[in-house]
Amino acid sequence: MPTTVLDTSSLPRSERTEAWAAATARALLTTRLRFPDPERFDASMRATTLGPAQLSVLTYRPLACHRSTAHIRRSDPELYQLAFITSGRHTVEQAGRRAVCGPGDLVLYDSSRPVDVVAGPDGQPGGCLLLQFPRSRMRLPEKLVAAACATSLTASKGLKRVLRETLGVLGRAPDDFDDSDRVRMASTLVQLAASVVAGHTERAAELPAPSRAAALYHDSREFIAANLHDPELDPAAVAAAHHVSPRTLHRAYASFESTVSDTIRRERIGHCRRDLEDPLLDASPVSAIGARWGYPRASDFTRAFKAAVGMPPAAYRAAVRRGDWP
Repeated sequence: MPTTVLDTSSLPRSERTEAWAAATARALLTTRLRFPDPERFDASMRATTLGPAQLSVLTYRPLACHRSTAHIRRSDPELYQLAFITSGRHTVEQAGRRAVCGPGDLVLYDSSRPVDVVAGPDGQPGGCLLLQFPRSRMRLPEKLVAAACATSLTASKGLKRVLRETLGVLGRAPDDFDDSDRVRMASTLVQLAASVVAGHTERAAELPAPSRAAALYHDSREFIAANLHDPELDPAAVAAAHHVSPRTLHRAYASFESTVSDTIRRERIGHCRRDLEDPLLDASPVSAIGARWGYPRASDFTRAFKAAVGMPPAAYRAAVRRGDWP
């Protein structure tokens, strides 16, 4: 299991900041680091690979990180990073927004945009659980996610607790999970993150309560998720199930920068990708996976999957097994 571990307390003080900069550039993102008190700096990191994602458990004395447009031009892995703050005060600035976060807060930022992070502006140590994953895995419209970056994400107590506890269990004992478990857990974590972002964006928009359009959007999303296996699932079927006209349904989705057809397609392809990535399903033919998620004809599945992902499903499964994708 690929794991990066660093505890600077085992190093001479003169080497700690340089070692931390090198380790975070390899395991996280390339940034310019500033240490307010380099002589007293201390930090630790355990970064564990979870299939396409990575979970890092981090503690550190005060520091500041700046990721510039030059850093992005040189190297951009196109990741979202979701930090669950465990200790200390943090500020995150990106795209003209500024979040001030403390223990228990969630904050998201994007590797493809310049960002400034300050940990310990009050001089106190800090820490976080940091989940990073390819932007393509966040099955939400990019504009919606961009609006949530560098904001203190609101979430229900239950959802926030589930997310934090899952991150914590994986962070404390990654060896308790085998490779296939970690890949599935990564998928679960990203879906939880997407739920937090979608819910936060709706609240931040200050929609009327209850907003009929927002309620229709979320209710229909649940209906779509429960009926992806049905080849007849389309916008007309979704509208009929909710006793509204297709035009009303389309207006509800337009307010979320999405369409009903795109949502059905994105959800179906997302489930197919996860099944193709799952080594426990290697015995299932590609055509059976497509049929399970609403593509009864193998040719239709291959065409839709290739259009969305860039390669046929069988080639995608083989690339994942070789470690060539994503």
